[in-house]
Order: sequence, then structure tokens, then C-alpha cells
Amino acid sequence: MKSAPAGQLIFLIFMVAIFYFLLIRPQRVYQKKRQNMLNALNVGDKIITTGGIYGTIMKVNEQSLRVKIAKNVEVRIARSGVSSVTKREEPEE
Repeated sequence: MKSAPAGQLIFLIFMVAIFYFLLIRPQRVYQKKRQNMLNALNVGDKIITTGGIYGTIMKVNEQSLRVKIAKNVEVRIARSGVSSVTKREEPEE
């Protein structure tokens, strides 16, 4: 007995839909949200880098940021190195 080609086609479409809604769509939503966050970075924003360093943005360039991480210590990081923006007020040491 041969398998019905229509049944296989429906199964294939069903699998593609599952992959789209479970993998592809959430990734696109995350990427869009992250890109919006990176584009909205401004001087004075408190951030956390992907390395876990807390800092305050002092200068914004197209591809990089100047971030103050301690008193008299500024580092230059790539925009993509920002993990998140935080609004917490952390006491400086």
C-alpha cells in the first residue's frame, strides 16, 4: 500500500509551521527588540555589558560607546557589547 502524497504534504506543512512559530518567529522578535534597544542608547543611560560590567554611557558613536565604569575610568565598547539597559541606581564605590 502506498502512502497518500497529500498526507505527506500536509505533514510537511505542519512541521514547517511548528518550526516557524517555535524557533524562527521568537528569534526575529528578540532580534528586533534588541536592535531597538541598541538604537535607543543615549548619553547617561546605565547599562550592563555582555561581560557583566555595569557602567554609564558618556559618549555615543555610530558603532561604539564610551562607558564610565569607575571614577576616572572610561572604556570604549562596541554597541553590540551592551547586554541591557538598567534603571537601578547603584552607589559608586
